[in-house]
Amino acid sequence: MSADKPVAITLNHLRKMKLQGEKFTCLTAYDASFTQLLDESGVELILVGDSLGMVIQGHSTTVPVSMEDMIYHSCAVARGRQRALLMVDMPFMACTLVEQALVNATRLMQEGGAEIIKLEGSGVQLEIVTELARRGIPVCAHLGLQPQSVHKQGGYRVQGREAEAARAMVASAVALEAAGADMLLLECVPTALAAEITRTVAIPVIGIGAGVECDAQVLVLYDILAITPGKRPRFSKDFMEGAGSVREAIGNYVAEVKSGTFPAKQHWFE
Repeated sequence: MSADKPVAITLNHLRKMKLQGEKFTCLTAYDASFTQLLDESGVELILVGDSLGMVIQGHSTTVPVSMEDMIYHSCAVARGRQRALLMVDMPFMACTLVEQALVNATRLMQEGGAEIIKLEGSGVQLEIVTELARRGIPVCAHLGLQPQSVHKQGGYRVQGREAEAARAMVASAVALEAAGADMLLLECVPTALAAEITRTVAIPVIGIGAGVECDAQVLVLYDILAITPGKRPRFSKDFMEGAGSVREAIGNYVAEVKSGTFPAKQHWFE
């Protein structure tokens, strides 16, 4: 092995970082070129998100994204990285049944190069998480705002503000960890609730619009580079402002997450 080859990030690395109180970073990527920049900038976890349906394909939601789309972009990202861990979204309706989830997770790993599969939902998803974990497939569960269920949830709204909903989310997080989830992503939940969940579970918790106390942060790359059309989400930040290059903007994001200066109060929800 070459002495210059970077050490690959693993789930064990991320678990140790949580135990040591060290923040780690995650960004989306959809192609090899941006992936190389993220890798070289110290991003530990790269997400091939179904957000590609909006920022790449021009859809208004993530719902139209197909398995073929996810595999295509995952392959491109896998070829562009050397160090970062690769996580890939399971697209809409790709895991409604256990057998379907197994087939599609296998495709994302064998054809797309994924190392972690990210699923939305809880409840009926517990059986799927359990089975994927039993078969040795790493899983990141997703709670809070779930873009694939945006129509059911009544739009892009903060989740878990009511006491009953907050208790249910904590219970779901505990159940998903017990089912074998390796990580948890919280999207658009009150910062106090996200902090409680992060303290409650032993697995790493990634936040997006979930306050500063999560173990890691994730954002859509195009949002931090200010190239997403329309209004930028409140929980994001234009890291191109004041940066001389895309590389510098990504580096600033990594530095701010690790120092705890991002997200700031204006980026989270009470």
